[in-house]
Amino acid sequence: QVQLVESGGGLVQAGGSLRLSCAASGRTLSSYRMGWFRQAPGKEREFVAAITRIPGITTYADSVKDRFAISTDNAWSTVYLQMNSLKSEDTAVYYCAAAPGGRSFIYWGQGTQVTVSS
Repeated sequence: QVQLVESGGGLVQAGGSLRLSCAASGRTLSSYRMGWFRQAPGKEREFVAAITRIPGITTYADSVKDRFAISTDNAWSTVYLQMNSLKSEDTAVYYCAAAPGGRSFIYWGQGTQVTVSS
């Protein structure tokens, strides 16, 4: 079993930055694909970014490319999402997720709220 706990959300003005963290426990996640998703009010959950250790690949949704960056610590126990140049449309609950062996994301955190004021 894997437990994921997000933190770092909050209220920020448009153009500002936030860094989300996702602390993982329960298993070694170095073979997992780790990702961030978000869900805005009245909308479906959408993919934001993902990272895989082997091979070292990061992927991003077009809407956040060049503004957001996903990374992990060396122990692959914490996943970060650096969000820059935030826009009002980035307002959502952000979720951390883990996919064992790079397959489907089956472990999810409880989410952290990000609100961007214009």
